[in-house]
Amino acid sequence: MPPLRTALLQSSGRPGSVDANLKVLDEAAGRAAAAGAGLLVCPEMFLTGYAIGADVHRLAEPADGEAADAVADIAVRHGLAIHYGYPERDGDAVYNSAQLIGPDGARLANYRKTHLFGCFEQEWFTPGDDTVVQAELGGLTVGLMICYDVEFPENVRAHALAGTDLLLVPTAQMHPFQFVAESVIPVRAFENQMYVAYVNRTGPEGEFEFVGLSCLAGPDGASRARAGRGEELVFGDADPEFLRASRENNPYLRDRRPGLYTSLA
Repeated sequence: MPPLRTALLQSSGRPGSVDANLKVLDEAAGRAAAAGAGLLVCPEMFLTGYAIGADVHRLAEPADGEAADAVADIAVRHGLAIHYGYPERDGDAVYNSAQLIGPDGARLANYRKTHLFGCFEQEWFTPGDDTVVQAELGGLTVGLMICYDVEFPENVRAHALAGTDLLLVPTAQMHPFQFVAESVIPVRAFENQMYVAYVNRTGPEGEFEFVGLSCLAGPDGASRARAGRGEELVFGDADPEFLRASRENNPYLRDRRPGLYTSLA
């Protein structure tokens, strides 16, 4: 099985304008496809912007809404899968969500952030309840997660035990927590024997300053791609054969003793 070339779109887009962000996404998808990517991953809340206050509810849409259809059209035109963050409306609730659209335009998976960070998110969003959400793409089992979720080791281990090969983590990682991008993400990939695509916003937005540093970390703890602090499109390969060999050589998951850990739950 060939590697899945993965494009990481580090951008804050145009906060408050879905139409403008769809244009940014379309342009990035064209560049990603031209570089041979089969998957484009966007940051948390990319479609609308993150620090937009009450506009979170005004711009929220269902998972099968007009914006999802527009992303599906972009995916089909450029022939690659797209994973993007957005505010999802379901009845009276609004979730901080991320959706994976296949290269044929099919909605493959939708995830609702389970761990809400800070007063801003807790004011505007309802937390999701499903920890492990997966889809099959390019010969890999792809898992979905958002930002703060990846900082809870139990969350990522649940994905490892469920067979996730490539974990997609759109994020809005802000100053002064850049150590998460620099150190925590490679460790999560290593200790769980998977690839982790961590894709951030960048620059000032409202009261926040996003730090960039998006990366694709491999099961050996090394970064296959690493962005700087500004707007950037970077590429890395998630290689099923390298992952298989790494899992054979690294005994972390085989050497677990679950009976000793029951008190954690």
